[in-house]
Amino acid sequence: MRPSSGTRTAWVPFPRDEFDDLPAELDYVTWDGGAEFPADPAPAVFYAHPLVQDPAVIARPLVEMKRLSAVQALSAGVDHLLPLLQRLPGRVTLCTAGDLHSASTAELALALVLASLRGIPDYTRAQDAGRWHQRTSPSLTGADVLIVGYGAVGAALEELLVPFGCVVTRVARTGRLSRRGAVHAVARLPELVPQADVIVLATTATQDTRHLVDAGVLARMKTGALLVNVARGSVVDTPALTAALADGRIRAALDVTEPEPLPPGHPLWSAPGVVITPHVGAFTAALRSRVKSLVQSQLWRFARNEPLRYAVPYPSA
Repeated sequence: MRPSSGTRTAWVPFPRDEFDDLPAELDYVTWDGGAEFPADPAPAVFYAHPLVQDPAVIARPLVEMKRLSAVQALSAGVDHLLPLLQRLPGRVTLCTAGDLHSASTAELALALVLASLRGIPDYTRAQDAGRWHQRTSPSLTGADVLIVGYGAVGAALEELLVPFGCVVTRVARTGRLSRRGAVHAVARLPELVPQADVIVLATTATQDTRHLVDAGVLARMKTGALLVNVARGSVVDTPALTAALADGRIRAALDVTEPEPLPPGHPLWSAPGVVITPHVGAFTAALRSRVKSLVQSQLWRFARNEPLRYAVPYPSA
């Protein structure tokens, strides 16, 4: 039955019976991102969007949610939602996913580093050809690793790097002290890049981080260094990266690209020394249960008029 216009509804990505316990004060609408809305979006006061990556799909019902009070994003970056929320009547609380994907994304970052350094893609191609191909490869053990974006993902990655004895340098928007040591301000990035064997991008996508890694930064990377991007494709200047890869001086391992999805025939597909995965950092078997736990917790806070976790400030239109 479609909720009436007077009903307070919460739009959630999974059926209600998949949650352990939800507040009875709200009616629940399940939407998986399909072409047809399951109900009128107008009565929605809480929106936890579908488990999809396409911003256009996520945004579709927002313009009709005139009573909306809170949006629970399922990603760490929320820049794609800000312009829409600024056009809605009233003030809408916007929440990021917090550390929802930190462990799985850090795990993939480590996998990409190891696969690239140890030449796993080349060995896989040799296996496909039935060819025994040995070579000497770089090692992660004792390497200088620069983590750009020292939030939940960056910190989780550093924990995974501990057994390898890496020298870790941390960079964030502003300098500070962390449990493991100094975090440098991003303004120091140009002077920190040349010493790194591996650079891992784990920062959020904002106007300030767009093309943070440009031709100048790429030129400062040491010969043989590896750039890993598990942040967003927009953090890297794609044409500059493609050009830098062409001469074989550096390598890259990318879970995110710009554009995304990467279209057939794009030069990054065939660039030397690049490993590409299709934005799967968050997609593990544990994802669904973690999303349900986050959404359920936030709904209880919402129903009790308690502050929502991971709320982010943003300017009015």
